[in-house]
Amino acid sequence: MQDLLHYEDFPEGLVVPFGAYYLSKEEVIAYAREWDPQPFHLDEEAARHSVLGGLAASGWQTSAILVKLAVEAYANRSAAMASNSMEEVKWLKPVYAGETLTGRGTVLSRRVSTKRPEMGILRFRFELLNAAGELKTEITGAQFMRVRHP
Repeated sequence: MQDLLHYEDFPEGLVVPFGAYYLSKEEVIAYAREWDPQPFHLDEEAARHSVLGGLAASGWQTSAILVKLAVEAYANRSAAMASNSMEEVKWLKPVYAGETLTGRGTVLSRRVSTKRPEMGILRFRFELLNAAGELKTEITGAQFMRVRHP
């Protein structure tokens, strides 16, 4: 089994590419029914006449997709310890049903915890983009990662 990624494997400026995710109309509607039942997430006709201009995913759903892509790209093969916050979440453009999305994470800064030297604190910016490269969702926050040699 491959060794887990640790704090030392995430230098400042590192860009981690994420995989792709196709968002179906059925997923958009199912999520909206459960968690964000607004007309522009539930009904194509209502969505066409809304400020979004078409059936679009909830921002919360796009955030969850971005987290899923990050977990699959690196977190599940790392010594990730947790996260205690997201500083900022931006839903920059609508994510429409039928779009294929990709993501990336950039290490903005890093430091070892003074109280817990076995824990590194990485500040990441996570970005979700469509196939045309348009930035749709951006999340900035902390990721705690075990230090390999405290």
